[in-house]
Amino acid sequence: MDAPERKTPNAWRIAVAVLALVALAASTWAWLDARSRIGATQDELARRLRDIETDAREARALARQAQESMREVQGKLADAQSQQAALEALYQELSRNRDEWQLAEIEQVLAIAAQQLQLSGNVRAALLALQLAESRLSRTDRPQFLALRRALARDIERLKALPAVDLPAMSRQLDALVAGVDALPLAFDGRVERVGEKPRQPAAQQGAVAHMAAELWGELRQLVIVRRVDSPEPPLLAPTQAYFLRENLRLRLLSARLGLLARNQGVYQEDLRAAQQWLQRYFDPRARATQAAQAQLRQLQAATLNFEPPPSISDSLEAVRGFKSRRERSSG
Repeated sequence: MDAPERKTPNAWRIAVAVLALVALAASTWAWLDARSRIGATQDELARRLRDIETDAREARALARQAQESMREVQGKLADAQSQQAALEALYQELSRNRDEWQLAEIEQVLAIAAQQLQLSGNVRAALLALQLAESRLSRTDRPQFLALRRALARDIERLKALPAVDLPAMSRQLDALVAGVDALPLAFDGRVERVGEKPRQPAAQQGAVAHMAAELWGELRQLVIVRRVDSPEPPLLAPTQAYFLRENLRLRLLSARLGLLARNQGVYQEDLRAAQQWLQRYFDPRARATQAAQAQLRQLQAATLNFEPPPSISDSLEAVRGFKSRRERSSG
């Protein structure tokens, strides 16, 4: 009985020891497994941290590049804005200078036209100057020029309402007459040329004796000339008198031209009348040059003239100068 009882506690101890060993092995394996898992986790965590750090470095590099690019873009934008501002200022300056040049040119044209209008009554030149100024302002099509264009339109209508008299053309006609005075034949010279023997037959149709007799008769007829006088005979002028006659006629025509430009109707009409009388008395009325000169003088004398002072274009000039002064005050 004692032997089996002793065996039972030993088996129990063995079983407990085996269980303890098993438990120890299991706990060891579990510890090792946990350690390996922890190491793997740590490695994974370290790898991920390294990846995150790499990504962070790349992000910081990209951020720096982005900041640098942003600074470059901002610098370029600032340069572009400054260039745009400079271009706008240059455009404004060019536009202002162009307007000033245009206004100065228009003012000069109108001033010359006003002088011509007051000194010589050249309405056509003044009208052309006003129309040129209005055309240039209309091409710009700017609202600030409306008042100036209205003033130009009023002066244009006033000049258009005047009678259409081309004083420069009439003055050129008188100049042409003055230049053609030396070509006008005198009346006595024309009569002498027209008075002569009848045309003789060719020598081939006459005999020798008849030919000599005809020549002798011709010479005798030149010694004595008998003709009928139905009108007062034109005076025989010496060369010096003919010269002074032409010069006096030229002076009469020049005086008529001055009377035309000075709008002196009395002087103009009297000089034309005297020139016609001198042409009729002293120059050959059958010559084409004399007939043409008489026709031109009659045309000039019959023209309807308006010698009243022409209207002024001071409204347009004052409008241009007022606009320039206001522009200079606003820009200053």
